[in-house]
Amino acid sequence: MIEVSDLCKEFTLSKKQQKELNSDQKITKAVENVCFSCQSGRIFSLLGPNGAGKTTTLRMLATIYKPTSGKIEIAGIDAIKYPQEVRKKIGFLTGSTGLYARLTPVELIDYFAKLYGVANHERDERKKYLFDLLNMHDFLNKRIGKLSTGMKQKVSICRTMIHDPEVVIFDEPTSGLDVITAGNIIKLISDCKAQNKTVIFSSHIMSEVDLLCDELAIIHKGNIKHQGSMSDFRNQMLESNLTAEFIRIVQS
Repeated sequence: MIEVSDLCKEFTLSKKQQKELNSDQKITKAVENVCFSCQSGRIFSLLGPNGAGKTTTLRMLATIYKPTSGKIEIAGIDAIKYPQEVRKKIGFLTGSTGLYARLTPVELIDYFAKLYGVANHERDERKKYLFDLLNMHDFLNKRIGKLSTGMKQKVSICRTMIHDPEVVIFDEPTSGLDVITAGNIIKLISDCKAQNKTVIFSSHIMSEVDLLCDELAIIHKGNIKHQGSMSDFRNQMLESNLTAEFIRIVQS
């Protein structure tokens, strides 16, 4: 479970950034007074255009960024006071996560399993489940630096999931991937829900949002513009499709 209250994040701008933005302001607010909750066994989608504050919010949940103010509680733990404890409970997948190019997928996954303190027999069970689900067996012993984008994304997913986290945050997990690989990832996200995990899912692909999500929130310019159940969103749409409705809400 995730509880977010009055979450704010400010960044100090360098002179170069001020010039690029044509602004005299030294501080920019990326996220302002954001509130939402995510329940276990449900998939919550946080949507927003580029620069809306979506990824900043997800990085605060993952304890990568420290909020300027507000509260984050994950699996009953204060994420701001006890970030190390929270990191044991979560898996965070983002496109900007680096991988060790010289290692093989097996070596890297074993390394992260050891970091998380996963027992060997549990590690082997998790590896079999993930490798089978993502169809990874053909490249498990190749160096990561030689792998395709889709293969690397699968390795990133295994790194995210090897410790069987209670809370999983997927930031654009299928971006730039082929249909088959994207389908495997959608299956994994569905499995997380079936396993009663708390899932936050972010995507620009509205068909994925429609397929997976139980609740959603739309963020724009650091503020929540809409929040509610996916069924209510569909029933209350003023436009003919989800994408058009998303654009309408963002531009309103």
